[in-house]
Amino acid sequence: MNAAAALLVAVAFNGVTLETPWRSALEIFGVAFLFASCIGPLCALTMPGLSRLVLYRFPFPFNWAVLVAAMVGFGIAGSLVAIGILRAVGYIATSHLMWLWFARSVKVSIIVTLIFGIFATVVETMRARLDETTVALRTKERDEARARRLAAEAQLASLEARVNPHFLFNTLNSIAALVHDDPPAAERMTAQLASLMRSSLESGSAPLVPLDEELRVVRTYLEIEQVRFGERLRYRFDIDESARQALVPRLSLQTLAENSVKFAVAPRREGASLAVRAAAANGYVRLEIEDDGPGFDGSMLPDGHGLALLRARLAMTFGDAAVLAIDSRPGRTTVTMDLPNGSS
Repeated sequence: MNAAAALLVAVAFNGVTLETPWRSALEIFGVAFLFASCIGPLCALTMPGLSRLVLYRFPFPFNWAVLVAAMVGFGIAGSLVAIGILRAVGYIATSHLMWLWFARSVKVSIIVTLIFGIFATVVETMRARLDETTVALRTKERDEARARRLAAEAQLASLEARVNPHFLFNTLNSIAALVHDDPPAAERMTAQLASLMRSSLESGSAPLVPLDEELRVVRTYLEIEQVRFGERLRYRFDIDESARQALVPRLSLQTLAENSVKFAVAPRREGASLAVRAAAANGYVRLEIEDDGPGFDGSMLPDGHGLALLRARLAMTFGDAAVLAIDSRPGRTTVTMDLPNGSS
């Protein structure tokens, strides 16, 4: 900035051209650079803070009047310092010449100071406003991201809350069906339900549980339903040992088992056979329940359907990393969950 100001003074106010002898041009430029170096630091050190203070405290045009007055003062003060240095080194021979130099140079110093000072102030003001806008935008983005995260957590909690009553409602219906016809079976079923609910409560509000814990829930659920359906409900477990510690959404596998009981076992007099499988490979764990029932249309699940709720839960928990696939046809229905394998 000082070099640019010195070049402007040499060319615009002292007539330096390409034909000017280089010694004379260098001397003029050197003197102008000294003036610029005495005025420039004063402006650089004080104008940014003064600009921030004045521009926001006084209305236009009074704020700019204060800044222009300050620049004029810096131009005069810097010129006096530069002339004092030239007198001290002997470039100006007498004190009388000092005041002649001052009278000739102060006008140029003020003009150049205002040109560069106003330009620098405008640039600094724009940069400060850009910084403020950037900070405000980042704060808004952070707040929006936090709001989206809280909304996602609330939605996930809502989905989970809808799963538990759904399971409880079906189980209580099963118990109600046995109360009059088979009280001992209803009593056993009630005890099993208490055990199942105790396991669910012990898991707290954690959205993910080890697969081993989820398998205990599924086994208890199927035992409860087997009291109702008897030999119509047949099931087996085929679990890969390496998958047992994988973290899975709470009551997710139980939702698959409940779906098979509802669509494969309940509608048919002969019932159905269920196979519960789990395997881990390539950073994923695959959970699968297969039945030999009549099948159902899995392409359009209503909002309240257990699998629709489960699919929404998976999306909320894992995003695109989790997949729920339904392959259903008469005689064979397979519902599969592929989840990232985060072991406990």
